[in-house]
Amino acid sequence: MAKFHGVLHFDEDRCKGCGLCVNACPKDLLFLDKSRFNMKGYNPVAIRDEESCTSCAFCALMCPDVVISVERVTSDHLAGALVH
Repeated sequence: MAKFHGVLHFDEDRCKGCGLCVNACPKDLLFLDKSRFNMKGYNPVAIRDEESCTSCAFCALMCPDVVISVERVTSDHLAGALVH
């Protein structure tokens, strides 16, 4: 059976740095990147280890500004097989 992980996409310029997604991640993979600013002047969300993401999408569900989209891909991401 194929193993899956998540690929997160961030619309960083919509992020207001509220941190709700950071708190929602059960694997503690998200953080507010204090080294960068988006066009609104906020620290955008980033991911520490995308390979560890389970694609649960809790982060995307919690985001009030629809900043995050989650793709579920096989571990063999070289093949690029997407699961919907």
